[in-house]
Amino acid sequence: MRLHWAWVVAGVSFIALVGAASFRAAPGALIEPLRAEFGWTTGTISLAISINLLLFGLTAPFAAALMDKFGVRVVVTFALTMVAIGSGLTVFMTASWQLVLLWGVVVGLGTGSMALAFVATITGRWFVKHRGLVTGVLTAGGAAGQLVFLPLVAWLADSYGWRTAALLICVAALAVVPLAAFFLREYPKDVGLFPLGATENPPPPPSGGAAKRALTALGSAARTKPFWLLAGGFAICGASTNGLVGTHFIPAAHDHGMPTTTAAGLLALVGVFDIVGTIVSGWLTDKMDSRLLLAAYYALRGLSLMLLPQLFGESAHPSMLVFIIFYGLDWVATVPPTVALCRQYFGMSGPVVFGWVFASHQLGAALAASAAGLTRDHLGSYDLAWYVAGALCIGAAVLSASLARSPEEAPRDLARQGAAG
Repeated sequence: MRLHWAWVVAGVSFIALVGAASFRAAPGALIEPLRAEFGWTTGTISLAISINLLLFGLTAPFAAALMDKFGVRVVVTFALTMVAIGSGLTVFMTASWQLVLLWGVVVGLGTGSMALAFVATITGRWFVKHRGLVTGVLTAGGAAGQLVFLPLVAWLADSYGWRTAALLICVAALAVVPLAAFFLREYPKDVGLFPLGATENPPPPPSGGAAKRALTALGSAARTKPFWLLAGGFAICGASTNGLVGTHFIPAAHDHGMPTTTAAGLLALVGVFDIVGTIVSGWLTDKMDSRLLLAAYYALRGLSLMLLPQLFGESAHPSMLVFIIFYGLDWVATVPPTVALCRQYFGMSGPVVFGWVFASHQLGAALAASAAGLTRDHLGSYDLAWYVAGALCIGAAVLSASLARSPEEAPRDLARQGAAG
């Protein structure tokens, strides 16, 4: 039986997401080297990380619309090139504003164009059958790629200096460009196929400018309760993953005497188990109520974060390893059900609306990255940050449980609220 081209597109997309994620592995591993060389505070470095996270999210809805207008290949090639430029030029920086510009702005725009809205676009165009599962696999590629690179980045920074690590990331991003250029296709009809599992091609996306379409989708979605519940929960998701754990776990572990390379290895282990957890979450999303899955994921994450301050030590003892495994399984398990709910509630505009929901994710991550850095500078400890994040995750579980009880209710709610607006 001939391999459906959807699987080729999914494979190349997976590799591209891993390549884009490589630079996002750098912040947590390079905080200590940058502090040592330049004397910058944790808060200063965290500001650059926060801008990166914020732009990573705010670019996503426009990137999804740009993919509809100019094509996936063009946008992905641009994104990987921006990551490479931003990473490569950091080796010449001498002032903190240059860190903010390159690490924050340039790389933020590049990685934002390869954010999870890209996943929603690919799965929405190419898959009907196995859509949730493929969403889980691609999501795991981006998130796990970020974490699995950590030991290598930390080792290179420790052994050869942080500039060597930055140059490696530049090369990794550029290496993916030819794959995207040659193997990505825009729509199944371009190769004479229907989406996998479909018997006809879906209607084309709405016409119009990318910015107009992104803002129109936001305006329509913002008049509905599901959008705000999803966006609120996902903001907390970002705060408790990329913003807090992804950025500050390594320096927090270092505060307790753990070597940076050991802490980076633990985060890489999170990435390994994230692959399992996200793929399983995608499979469950095809079979279960996404609303209930989200509530369970957030509640369990909140409880685990509240236990974390007691688990830090000079070495990775068994209780910390249990946390790492559990947290890895839950790291981005929230993405497949959130993508599915956006598609159910907002139809063809689902990928663009998910881009805005993801923007809220990164807004939460940006706020958490800066707040945790300031907490460490002023209190000398990250403990308060872990407890607050845990409590917020419990709140996210409540928000998720408050969503429409069945997919069939959402369109009626959307229609009523849209008419009221």
